[in-house]
Parts: sequence; structure tokens; C-alpha cells
Amino acid sequence: MEATASMVDGVVVHYRELGNGMPVLILHGAGVDHREMAAALEPLFAQRPGYRRIYVDLPGMGRTPADTVNTNDDVLDLLIGFAGHVIGDGEFLVVGHSYGGYLGRALAHRCAQVAGLALICTVGDERGEVPEHVVLHTSGELEGRLSQRDEAEFRGYFVVQNAEMLQRFEEAVVPAMPLADESALARIFEHWRLTNAPEDEQPFTKPVLILAGRQDSSVGYANAWNLVEHYPRATFAVIDRAGHALPHEQEKLVIALTAEWLDRVQEHRRSS
Repeated sequence: MEATASMVDGVVVHYRELGNGMPVLILHGAGVDHREMAAALEPLFAQRPGYRRIYVDLPGMGRTPADTVNTNDDVLDLLIGFAGHVIGDGEFLVVGHSYGGYLGRALAHRCAQVAGLALICTVGDERGEVPEHVVLHTSGELEGRLSQRDEAEFRGYFVVQNAEMLQRFEEAVVPAMPLADESALARIFEHWRLTNAPEDEQPFTKPVLILAGRQDSSVGYANAWNLVEHYPRATFAVIDRAGHALPHEQEKLVIALTAEWLDRVQEHRRSS
């Protein structure tokens, strides 16, 4: 992966870029960095040439500072500026996981160039009802590989707890956790609600994918269903044997459904 950065409104936004073709702006969740979504999506794009993947470190996470970023409105403005700097005036796609899904929805409504939107375990203005955390499957010897803090994070994040998921956690999540600027994130999230909520705008009529984990104890799945009427070209799927770590726990299904979404985007663009 090629690591690079772009100065946007005085903030050095770090990102990693792979491939050439249709730009795909990919936004991770809270407390991690670009590596989690890269681990989830690169197996798909390895089979699908023609896409320029842009994995961003959001402010206060990874290598992107948040010194002058105080609200989610600031984060959204930064992303809009980043897209203008790095992508330009052409069409692009947006993929967001969790917090990245919330920002991605707003970005899709603010930027006419967004040709398609994929949301994985997206969070909204309010948490709403969520199921209790459960462990559906565990196997292998998992003790002793993580610090006490990291193991608690793993146990609370994954509903499938086996050696494969532990390795994904070690490679894609653990390295990012110490990089999170907790005080900056607390400041930003204190002003969580965007001034203009995405679904207060006109419906987004381009192809959309909405994926939710049936056992997601972080954001649940029911709130995601409430988005469907606002996205008339949306495929919605609630996937069993998956929590908030859906991109890892059900990788094959996520890849298959995301690939179908990419096909729908191409078809829509050709017919527009």
C-alpha cells in the first residue's frame, strides 16, 4: 500500500491508496484506522481491477491529527475538502463502516459526484435499541495472546471468537488502538449530531448497499432498516453470525454483496 497525505484546511489527512480506476473513498469506524477496512475489502478488490481505493485515517485516528477539528460537522467538511483535493470533480463511490457509515451518508448527500454508497453496520444520530452481546462460536486456544485490555476489546467486539478472528483483530485493529486520540474523539463526539442529518435531505437515488449484523450489540440492526425508504435503490441485508465485526465474521457474504453493489453502480452509470 502506498501511504500518502493531503493538506486540507490546515489538517494533514493521511490515507493509503491502491489501484487505478473508479475512486472508492473508504471510511473506517471509531477508534481504529484505515487498516480495518483494508483488511475487509482488499480480498474483493484483488479480484476486481479498475477501482482506485482510498483508505482514509479519520481525524484523531491513525496518523490524521484532530487539533483543529471539534465537531462532526468539521469532520464532514474536512472529508468534502479531501475528496476535492484527492479525487477532484469526477464521480466516486463511498464505503463506510459504523461511524464511517454515518459520515458516508452525509457525504453522499453533500457531494453530487457520489455514484454509489455502501454502508456496513452504520451508526446514526441515536443508538436506539441493540441486542445484548453474545458469543455464537468459539474455538481454538485464544488465551494469552493479547494484553488484558486488548482481550477485553476482542471479547466485546466479536461474536465469533476463533483463531482466524483473533488474527484479524491482531493485524487490523490492535495496531490502531493506541493511535486514537481519545481526548480529541471525546471532543468531536460531544457534538455528534450533524447540523443537517443525512436523511433530512432529499432521498439518495443511486445504488446503495446496507449491511447489518444480526448480533450487533454496538449499533444493532433495526435502526438500519429505518434508512431504507430514504434510499430507494438500496439492498438491505441482516446477516446472522455477525456482530459489529461483520466485515470480518462474514467476509464472504460481505464480499459477494459488495461485488453485486459494484455491478449495480456500473449499470446505473451506463444507463444515466
